[in-house]
Amino acid sequence: ATVSEPAQKCCTENIQPFLTSILEELMGPVSSGFTEVRSLFDKEVNEIIQDFQKTNDIMKLKENVDQLINLPFNSVKMEPCYLKVNLLQELLQDLKSRFKVYHIDFVIQRTQNFMQELMENAVYTFEQLFSPSRQADSAKVATTLEKVKLRVLK
Repeated sequence: ATVSEPAQKCCTENIQPFLTSILEELMGPVSSGFTEVRSLFDKEVNEIIQDFQKTNDIMKLKENVDQLINLPFNSVKMEPCYLKVNLLQELLQDLKSRFKVYHIDFVIQRTQNFMQELMENAVYTFEQLFSPSRQADSAKVATTLEKVKLRVLK
């Protein structure tokens, strides 16, 4: 009871007025990181589609889809996504001094973990939606790949 009123007053006067601008500032790098994840998934699936259209090789397609499952764990390919979020380091330094925000590295690491999780979910969903179509006529496979990709991106 003794602390509640002063704490509420402090939050109302010193923190709440800045929350919207802080959130907007932080969402820029986070959004660009997640957009990069989406672009990477799109690029990788497009390469699989193009490779299949050139070769019509179902076995090669299966290998490529199986390799796609490893995409979230491929640090080289995921690095551009993670770098977008590293901009939070600079933004959070200002918050650290103004609002005593600590554990900046933890915020960045958790965001990158969510990005990896999103990619895991995307490739898993792609594989699950596409796997019944692997046995289909090769003329329909490319169209199915594209439809599945668009469904996952949606």
